[in-house]
Amino acid sequence: MTIPVLSDGLTPALTGSVFDAFQQSAGRWPDQAFLCVPERTARAYDIAAGEISYGTMLADVLALSKRYRAAGYGHGHRAGLLVENRPAFFVHWLALNALGVSVVPINPEFRVAEMAYLIENSDMCLAISLASHHQRLRDGAARSGARVAIMAPDEAPTKALVAAPRDDAPGLQTECALLYTSGTTGQPKGCILPNEYFLFAAHWYRTLGGLATLQDGRERLISPLPMVHMNAMAFSSMVMLVTGGTIILADRFHPADWWDTVRESRATVIHYLGVMPAMLIGAEPSAQDRAHSVRFGFGAGVDRRHHQAFEARFGFPLVEGWAMTETGAGACIMANHEPRKVGSNCFGRPPAGVAIQVLDDTGARCASEQPGELLVRWAGSDPQFGFFKGYLKNPAATEEAWAGGWFHTGDIVRVDADGDLHFVDRKKNVIRRSGENIAAVEVEGVLLQHPQVAAAGVAPVPDEVRGDEVMACVQLRDGAQADEAMARDIVTHCLKELAYFKAPGFLAFVPRLPLTATQKIQRGELRTLANDCVAAAGKGTCFDLRTMKKRDAVAGGAA
Repeated sequence: MTIPVLSDGLTPALTGSVFDAFQQSAGRWPDQAFLCVPERTARAYDIAAGEISYGTMLADVLALSKRYRAAGYGHGHRAGLLVENRPAFFVHWLALNALGVSVVPINPEFRVAEMAYLIENSDMCLAISLASHHQRLRDGAARSGARVAIMAPDEAPTKALVAAPRDDAPGLQTECALLYTSGTTGQPKGCILPNEYFLFAAHWYRTLGGLATLQDGRERLISPLPMVHMNAMAFSSMVMLVTGGTIILADRFHPADWWDTVRESRATVIHYLGVMPAMLIGAEPSAQDRAHSVRFGFGAGVDRRHHQAFEARFGFPLVEGWAMTETGAGACIMANHEPRKVGSNCFGRPPAGVAIQVLDDTGARCASEQPGELLVRWAGSDPQFGFFKGYLKNPAATEEAWAGGWFHTGDIVRVDADGDLHFVDRKKNVIRRSGENIAAVEVEGVLLQHPQVAAAGVAPVPDEVRGDEVMACVQLRDGAQADEAMARDIVTHCLKELAYFKAPGFLAFVPRLPLTATQKIQRGELRTLANDCVAAAGKGTCFDLRTMKKRDAVAGGAA
């Protein structure tokens, strides 16, 4: 399918919605497998293994969409989706999208406080959720004071509790999803993503070429990344949807039998996070290491020490890319052509449609090899084409992000003499642990709710497997005992209020935090302090509590 280009010579003339694109593919490849549920995923979710064709999925989507319409849902409404990486996610997403209902994917690890914020901020009127999460949703709705209808994925849609939907038909600029991303100033921000965002992500990926060349109707893509993230929802799922490919569903990454699932599902493409190669390369070499059909992996953050060794052992390239939830494919950069400069944190050079600047702290352009903040925009007539449409209810943050007509990424990069970009560090106070972006300020806010905590500062520290780990430097109130029991009590408190991955993995008691004259945390000095404390973990008042961070690590029976 050829998509015409607008008069600027760069911007594709996209039309319709995600549902429209799926319906077209279902008409072209009705018998092709749209979804594949491997045995490993079936066991984890207690659902049937096997494949679901495009034709079967379309019939299910149309029937469900009709029921949603009859219940009063339509253009302008929002619905939460808490069904993990199951086939139900796609049935409900597409059925709702056909009506112009935006979906709000919900992280199943969220606690009640996080649920309450999401419900209130998003104005969702409906939540489709696994029954095991219903109580948390009800508690979150009660805490927020919102009226939300809650239903299981296999139930008939609950009657809408909100005003009638808009009269106009949904289209390219209709909100398709609201994805939340951690920022630097407290609570997560909701990124408004229209149909255009998703359709362009698919078009961008489909036309990449080079090492990432895709064949219509033949690809099978496996990704263990959650559907609450843009990579899984906007890139891997969408490119399979428009090319007649198969989405292989994985509940999460299981290193022990990962290759068994890859072989069983006949995957041709893998999406990865840097944590995955680090775990896989640590396993004993096997004669089966190259017994697979994978042609390339697409991801970010592979450890430079493992990159070349992984490719040599498993026989396919790990193609590094860069993007953010806010940028979508409007500024996605990928090292899909040789030379990729493996082992140098290189993620390629900007394609024709992406304009960049690399600026120092004074706002001056950086010279070759000089690190600076990456600023991006679409190079066509609309600088925000392919990007998010703003942060929900936060125009000030949106305006700040687009200051001067460029999107400020908060990532520090360097451009080498050949024009290739290399990732250096994050400028923003965000911790990236196993692919999850964690706002230090959000964790600090929860720490300060503990009755014995007088002050707290949170910073990233290196983790061999996860990239970053959350490190908390805590100043206790007078009279509190700075021992391991107190440290565990504080982390237990965090696990009640935050998803497990956000809780501190290390906690150190310090006499004072490094502060500015205006009593703000000096982030650079805090990082130094955090790393010094971790180096002494197990001695004195710094404790390694990473074993407390488990998916089911919820104290007191809280969900």
